[in-house]
Amino acid sequence: MDSTGGNMSASSRRVVVTGMGVISPCGKTVEENWENIVAGRTGIDIIKAFDVSDYSSQVGGEVKDFDPNEYIERKDAKRMDRSSQLAVAASAETVSHLDVDKADGDNFGVIIGSGIGGIKTFEKQHERYMKGGPSRISPFFIPMMISDMASGLVSIRYGFKGPNYATVSACASGGHAIATSWMAIKSGYCDAVVTGGTEATISPMALGGFCQMKALSTRNDDPKTSSRPFDLDRDGFVMAEGAGIILLEELEHAKARGAEIFAELAGVGMTADAYHITAPSPDGEGALSSMCMALKDAGITPEDIGYINAHGTSTQYNDRAEAQAILSLFGRDSSVDVSSTKSCTGHLLGGAAGVEFIISTMALVNNVMPPTANLENIDEDCRLNHLLKAREKKLNYVLSNSFGFGGHNVSLVLKKF
Repeated sequence: MDSTGGNMSASSRRVVVTGMGVISPCGKTVEENWENIVAGRTGIDIIKAFDVSDYSSQVGGEVKDFDPNEYIERKDAKRMDRSSQLAVAASAETVSHLDVDKADGDNFGVIIGSGIGGIKTFEKQHERYMKGGPSRISPFFIPMMISDMASGLVSIRYGFKGPNYATVSACASGGHAIATSWMAIKSGYCDAVVTGGTEATISPMALGGFCQMKALSTRNDDPKTSSRPFDLDRDGFVMAEGAGIILLEELEHAKARGAEIFAELAGVGMTADAYHITAPSPDGEGALSSMCMALKDAGITPEDIGYINAHGTSTQYNDRAEAQAILSLFGRDSSVDVSSTKSCTGHLLGGAAGVEFIISTMALVNNVMPPTANLENIDEDCRLNHLLKAREKKLNYVLSNSFGFGGHNVSLVLKKF
C-alpha cells in the first residue's frame, strides 16, 4: 500500500461516490436510515431471532421486517446466507443509480467486505451434521458460508466482471473494501467498483462468543440506551446486522454518463496497531497514523475536517484509544465535531464501515452532522466536541474511522463535490 505519496497518490484520477444503498437496524433505504440517525432514534432492542434468555447480553440491532424475496428470487434467496441477502438487497438501491444495460460490465468491479461471512449457515449445517451425519449437509453449505460470496453474487446479478473479491479484517472489513476499491480505480485497473460491507452475525454461537469475551452490553432492561459510545456508563458494544453498499466511480467516467455525484473519496489511510488481538494500542497510535495517512492523501490539514464519524464502539478500550488519537491529531482546541452513529445502529462489525461511509456522505451532502445518542455522562478520557443533537454546519471534508480486532485501522476522507 502506498498512501504516503507514491504512485497511487500521484494518480490524477479522482474517485467519486455515485450510488449508495443501506439495509440497517435504522432503515432499509439510505433516506430512512439517515432520517432515524439524525433524529437519534435507535434501532436496538431485545433480540427476537432466537431465545436469548440464557445469554448475559440480550440486546442487538436486528434488521426489522426484512423479506429477502422483495429483492431476490425465492429459489436463489434460499441458497444465500443472510449476510449475502443483505448485501444483494442493499446493492439493489446502490445500482438503481446506474443504467446497468449501458454499463461496460468488464470495467466494473465488486469488492465487499465481511468480518465473519455465513456463520448462521455454518451453525445450521453443523446442527444437521450432528443429528444426521455428513449426508445431511447441504450441497450449498460451502458456497453459502464463505465470506466472498456476497461479492460474487452481486457481480453475477449485474454482470460486473472487473476485480471481484472480499476483504476480511473484522470490524474494519468494509473500510478495507472501500479503500482498496479506491486504489483500484486510482490505478486505472477499472473505472467503477460496487463496494462496502455486510454482516449477519446475530446467531446463537456468535452472540455466545462475544458474551464470553464480555465485550457486549448487558443493559438488557433498557435496550434502546444500551449502545452509548464515549459515555462513562457504557458497558460494551451492541452487536448488529446489515449492509452498506457504495458505487465508487472514476470522475470522468461518472461525468460522461451523467451520473449524480454525491461526494469525492479524497484520501484513505490503512495501518496496523501491531499490539494486541482485541485491544487497541492505548495511546491510539495506529488510529492516529491511519488518520494522518488519509489526510495526507487528500492533501489537507486537520483544520479542513469539519466532522468525524468515529468508530466509537461503546467499549472503554476503543473509545479511549480513538479519543486519544483524535486529540493528538486535532488538538484540544480543535473545532472538529465528533459523533458515533453506532449509538443508533449498534455495531454491524464487517458491515459497519459501509453504513457509516454512507452516513458520512449524507452529512456532507446535507451539511448536517448526526448525534451520538445516549451520551449523557461523557468519559473524562474522551473529551471531544461531541454532538449530542444533530446540528447544521457547512462541511467541506469529513472523516470516517473503522478499526477491527487484530489491530486493523482504516480512515476515509470524503470531500464535498
